[in-house]
Amino acid sequence: MTGDLTLVPTRLRDGLWEGLLSGPPGPAPPIEARLRGQSLPELSLAEEAPGRWRVRLPVPAEAISDGVQSIAFTDPAGDRVLARLTLVMGEASEGEIWAELERLRGEIAMLARAFRRHCRETDNSRKD
Repeated sequence: MTGDLTLVPTRLRDGLWEGLLSGPPGPAPPIEARLRGQSLPELSLAEEAPGRWRVRLPVPAEAISDGVQSIAFTDPAGDRVLARLTLVMGEASEGEIWAELERLRGEIAMLARAFRRHCRETDNSRKD
């Protein structure tokens, strides 16, 4: 079930982050918001329709500081990042920005490998 989850960020206004979570109908899936490895208990889900939940998170004060801060919305069962909120404020050091860029490059490379693998598997299944 957890691999079928999709979280699409919809807005950030007045310190409140919102997104739309889609997945199989049923009870709300267990997702987490994490900042610096710590779970943020203020995360809330409200069902809008079967298989669709409005996700809300008040951005915590500790995420609002100089530098680059990243909140990851994760699927704890599969350790998969569903969405990410990255805040860059104040005097972000050049090293922090390069580190964030390197993290993004790593994620893109991981997605590219997964996509290529999917294409190979799909192509092989057509030959059978």
